[in-house]
Amino acid sequence: MSERTEGTAEVLIDKRDGLGLITLNRPKAINALNHAMALEILAALRAWATDDEVRTVVVTGAGERGLCAGGDIVAIHHDAKSGAADADSPTGVFWRDEYILNALIGSYPKPYLVVMDGIVMGGGVGLSGHGSHRIVTERSKIGMPEVGIGFIPDVGGTYLLSRTPGELGTHVALTTARMTAGDAIAAGFADYYVASENIPALLDTLRTETAEIAIAKFATAAPESGLIARQAWIDACYNADTVEEIVARLQASDAPEANQAAVDVLSKSPVALKVTLRSLRTARDLPSLEAVLNEEYRVSIASLSSHDLVEGIRAQVIDKDRNPQWSPATLTEVTEAQVDAYFAELGDKELGLSE
Repeated sequence: MSERTEGTAEVLIDKRDGLGLITLNRPKAINALNHAMALEILAALRAWATDDEVRTVVVTGAGERGLCAGGDIVAIHHDAKSGAADADSPTGVFWRDEYILNALIGSYPKPYLVVMDGIVMGGGVGLSGHGSHRIVTERSKIGMPEVGIGFIPDVGGTYLLSRTPGELGTHVALTTARMTAGDAIAAGFADYYVASENIPALLDTLRTETAEIAIAKFATAAPESGLIARQAWIDACYNADTVEEIVARLQASDAPEANQAAVDVLSKSPVALKVTLRSLRTARDLPSLEAVLNEEYRVSIASLSSHDLVEGIRAQVIDKDRNPQWSPATLTEVTEAQVDAYFAELGDKELGLSE
């Protein structure tokens, strides 16, 4: 019997047996995160941080398809289409609270165990990738698909992507490649591999054991990483200073997979690609997750008033014609000033997380 269950139908907050349980509960939407859900999770984590009855926080997603497919981008599209969206818009306020949540997860004082089963994209990475005990399964598909909708990796994604071995994160960001369980562990997005059939037993064991002991009972060696197997050409191609040079190296590579990566990159928003590369290079030199989130917030707010975010969501999610008309249409047409504008300071609208 649980001691307390609260929350809306979209996220279930439960406390029992020494566990703080958070279940994302929008299975038809692959548990896409909205503002109300983020606020409920934030409130629960803040309360549990000093609650002696909570030993470990456990985060899971309802249904069989995944932990979380990302943010509710239909709502974001509605906001962005107005042409006047900014930090005070519903999306701007949502992102502010979401990034505060991401930062709290990254510095949480108790074990934060998250089951990254199935699809974990965008905002789902923000809920999982900064946790202390990150579990993947044979069904895990993890990625940051933002440049495919004219957006830039956020929720601390550039922090994780910029700290992968070599240039693996640059490849994942610019192609929107999905990582397997083995890839995610190799890239630093996850920690442990547990077969999906053993997840219920793992969760049950957490009621009586610490996170470390429970995981040790069920974790096995992760499958090999295809990303690591391709790291030689990935590093050689993606350590360039410009997206144009990266594409040229991919096209000139002897590896057929590199040639395909060039095709994948060139299908994405040119301005989002250039902003993303700068974001990754900037994040690599920033000292903390909080500092990266502050920078990402500026970029995200700028994206909210961009042509490509509206057009990208339209093409991929609204009309589903998969034929976005990017503007500028090519990499060479994107100016330095256009990229600079994404990083402009927001004055009194800054996210302002302490670094």
